[in-house]
Amino acid sequence: MENIALIESFSEFKDDKLIDRVTLMAILEDVFRNALKKKYGSDDNFDIIINPDKGDMEIWRRRVIVADEDLDFENEEITLTEARRIEPDFEIGEEVSEEVKLIDLGRRAILALRQNLISKIHEHDNTNLYKQFKDLIGDIYTAEVHHVRPRAVILVDDEGNEIVLPKEKQIPSDFFRKGDNVRGIIENVELKGNKPQIIMSRTSEKFLEKLFEQEIPEVFDGLITIKGVVRIPGEKAKVAVDSYDDRIDPVGACVGMKGSRIHGIVRELGNENIDVINYTTNTQLFITRALSPAKVSSIKINEETKRADVFLKLEEVSKAIGRGGHNIKLAGLLTGYELDVIREGNVAEEEDDVELTEFSDEIDAWVIEEFAKIGLDTARSILKQDVNDLVRRTDLEEETILDVIRILKEEFED
Repeated sequence: MENIALIESFSEFKDDKLIDRVTLMAILEDVFRNALKKKYGSDDNFDIIINPDKGDMEIWRRRVIVADEDLDFENEEITLTEARRIEPDFEIGEEVSEEVKLIDLGRRAILALRQNLISKIHEHDNTNLYKQFKDLIGDIYTAEVHHVRPRAVILVDDEGNEIVLPKEKQIPSDFFRKGDNVRGIIENVELKGNKPQIIMSRTSEKFLEKLFEQEIPEVFDGLITIKGVVRIPGEKAKVAVDSYDDRIDPVGACVGMKGSRIHGIVRELGNENIDVINYTTNTQLFITRALSPAKVSSIKINEETKRADVFLKLEEVSKAIGRGGHNIKLAGLLTGYELDVIREGNVAEEEDDVELTEFSDEIDAWVIEEFAKIGLDTARSILKQDVNDLVRRTDLEEETILDVIRILKEEFED
């Protein structure tokens, strides 16, 4: 009965850890064989019979009977005198099997054995967990917020697995409370010691691509293919799509009627502005589409340097650059070209124009920089803009913008 105290928890291990019977038996046998090797020097002549469901086990040691004076290996041999105490008919050369009780291993060995068992099962769990999530890298996964830390949010899935969403992998507008369900992609699985650390990301381009697959049936079915995804998390993204079926409008199918299909994706990404454009192998046309909503006049491409000069009318420059320079940056990333904006316009007017930096004694440098971010770096380029539009596209107050316009008007009225 002394075996029961140690192994009554076998069934608990099996239930708690969801280990299949064959694996559990293999782990148990390995642990007991290690204990036997330490005690007897070898485990070759031991048979271990385990019933993990019932929580019982038997260990039998096989020894060959030898004459009393010929005993050399106590673990593998037994004297005739000792054998006949077990069974009077035994003769030299026969094999004797005796049950080994766990108590015979010693109490310290029993404690070490149990600890080794727990360690082996944890090791098995960690290996399985690592393999499971390695196969999920790049897939969308949902888990619940367990607790929020300054540098990461710790999530727990339905099986109790811990998933880490680092601060840098969160969208800037993300705000989570305990109990919230969070979606992201499994970006990586790292081994920290023997324990796998599962990393989730919401800022990866792959997350946006997978959301398209999940939310738009034609993308999931392969009727529409995603050719490229670039994004500034929480701000703006561009997605190039294509279809091999001429009857399908890939952009229309992705956006949906009045944006109905893409709305859920935008909401998931913290109202990230998503431009969906038609992919084409025509580089000039692809760059033109990538710079939407700006209307491009012409493009001059240098294939060697992977640069393109984009010519735009003055009123289109700020649209091409976009708020904070996001539009032109993403267009460059999507097309693979470094884009240089060149203004077109009335020559006489341009000659009469003045760089905004010329007013640095009257206009603060940070204000000039704010205008430059949206492609407005001359006096006339600002004077042509609507005040409300400038308030919307910059971080400047209306009063500041009106002051700048007043200063610029005084220059040109003179």
